[in-house]
Amino acid sequence: MALDLTALTQAVNDEKTVEQSAITLLNGLTKQIADLVAASGNTVDPAALQAIVDQVNADKQALADAVAANTPAAPPPAP
Repeated sequence: MALDLTALTQAVNDEKTVEQSAITLLNGLTKQIADLVAASGNTVDPAALQAIVDQVNADKQALADAVAANTPAAPPPAP
């Protein structure tokens, strides 16, 4: 009995797209905040902005950790 892996393959591809979109979003937010810091001329509290950058980076790392934790290990090579 052959297995149809089409739906599973599509689900994996969809998940990868979502993960990449989230990473792109978080990277973009970090860059926009850094741009605001540079353009603010010190009119914005740099510590408050850095706290936001730190939170975005922590969220990005949490996403990466969750993906890694839920990615099955590659099968061992055949002898």
